[in-house]
Amino acid sequence: MSEKEDKAIREYLEYLEKQRMYSPNTVLAYQRDIEQFLNFLHQEDYSLFTCDTKVIRNFLEAERKRGISKVSLKRKIVSLRGFYHRMLQQEWIHKNPFITISSPKTDKKLPDFLYSEEVFRLLDENKKRTDTFVDRDQAILELLFASGLRASELCSLLVTDFQWNRRMIKVNGKGKKDRYVFFTEAASKALEKYLHGLRYQLTLKRGSKPENHMFLNEYGNPLTIRGLEYILSEIEKKLGLGLSLHPHKFRHTFATMMLSNGADLRTIQELLGHESLSTTQIYTHITTKRMLEDYQKYFPRTKKK
Repeated sequence: MSEKEDKAIREYLEYLEKQRMYSPNTVLAYQRDIEQFLNFLHQEDYSLFTCDTKVIRNFLEAERKRGISKVSLKRKIVSLRGFYHRMLQQEWIHKNPFITISSPKTDKKLPDFLYSEEVFRLLDENKKRTDTFVDRDQAILELLFASGLRASELCSLLVTDFQWNRRMIKVNGKGKKDRYVFFTEAASKALEKYLHGLRYQLTLKRGSKPENHMFLNEYGNPLTIRGLEYILSEIEKKLGLGLSLHPHKFRHTFATMMLSNGADLRTIQELLGHESLSTTQIYTHITTKRMLEDYQKYFPRTKKK
């Protein structure tokens, strides 16, 4: 890598982090895509600044032969197109060679979600557990269903983020953007039970340094995303309901229930913290699918004789 190439890459990554407010993981993913592409360019006797559409297509074809998925290939193109757009703005280059490169079409996969009867059964069955962490786990389940929070957002919640009298939470979401979400009375009761019971016991494990995060692990430390995934898998094992629980499934369920009960897309967009309305619109496909299933199930004339 030449000094000029290194400087261009470092400037772009700093731009993503400081100005676009991308998460460290996203910035790292962009860096890997760019460095992989740069290695390919050097093998073909090109540089970042002599790149053209021919070598780009050769790179994409090599990735396809390597067995990379359309989704991953699409992400790489987005990463590199953005990088070259930034270089064009900074006058490192005079033309963006990715401007004519189209992304592969991918099939839209409908988000996995739970039906309302599955939600109620899960919440009711989990209450019946008698182990140490039932109150924390119940609070997590109630809050995920009631708020549509991302896994990372739930894990980073502080006790001071909660406005109990208004049943509202200040959430620091993607791009470090703040928004407010709400929670139900049932979630409030579960949270307060956990907060004044098990959570207090967990904070004692930290001695003189109590933790301000709402959700703690068994050692009194802040819950991580991996820890949350583990908790959900343990709930699945203990209850045996066969629901394939994962954090984002609750978020999809929240959005689907909101839309099914009459909420407009703009409201759901705000609550979920989606930057674009098009991201939220996928939930219209979910409810249409459910409507078709119910129609075929309950309307007599659709039944085969």
